[in-house]
Amino acid sequence: MPKEMDYAKLGRKIKEIRIGSRITQARLAEMVNCNTSHISNIENNHTKISLEMLLSIANSLNTSIDYLLANQYENSSLALDNEILRAIKDCDITAKEKILKIIRIL
Repeated sequence: MPKEMDYAKLGRKIKEIRIGSRITQARLAEMVNCNTSHISNIENNHTKISLEMLLSIANSLNTSIDYLLANQYENSSLALDNEILRAIKDCDITAKEKILKIIRIL
């Protein structure tokens, strides 16, 4: 039987990334062309998010749908790997070397 989408987890992940990016609900709503209350309702699991809105939010937060849904996959490692690659792709070589050193320490 297919696993049901956990909209509460998805909303919490969107909120976590939005706050980490220092974007307000109002600003995200403006970026995705909806009301602030709709963003609040998505984050607090008062409404289900459409696929179009999920894509728009992922793009606006500079993340992937995979990463937003990663904790719902049976194997979320690949989504996390891809998000790490997205995060470092625009870094210069010096920053990438520092990141590699940090990873090796961990």
